[in-house]
Amino acid sequence: MKKKLKVGEFGAIYTQFKNKPKEAILFLKKKKDGECVKALYRKDFGYVDIVWGENDPKTNRGYGLKHIIEKHGKEFHSVGSSVEEFIPLAFQLGSIRELKEERKIIIENPLYRVVILTAWKKRLNKNLLLTAYIVIKKPKK
Repeated sequence: MKKKLKVGEFGAIYTQFKNKPKEAILFLKKKKDGECVKALYRKDFGYVDIVWGENDPKTNRGYGLKHIIEKHGKEFHSVGSSVEEFIPLAFQLGSIRELKEERKIIIENPLYRVVILTAWKKRLNKNLLLTAYIVIKKPKK
């Protein structure tokens, strides 16, 4: 008998990727829907869910893995990395900065930034991966 998946605000909820961010990202890239709960973990922060999310192709605004891939995917390739390699590493190695008024946590260093949302639509109390990118300084004119 097949186990019935729970469905949440972001689609199917996958629980088999706890502490397995690379596998969670590869899985969501294939499924293109849902969320992998507790896929990312840091001792000093706790668990973060990875959601497939959405991205508006006209404005390039969105959230989650789809947004990261569509808006920032080429950045990772330009430095010889992939989204499934970059996100777990950046999440583990950056310094934490909290933006209380925006309900966001930023994990960063001078080269990259990972943004975690700590409340979804001001009601769902959970940590989820909002975006991640390489900080590219634009040349001064």
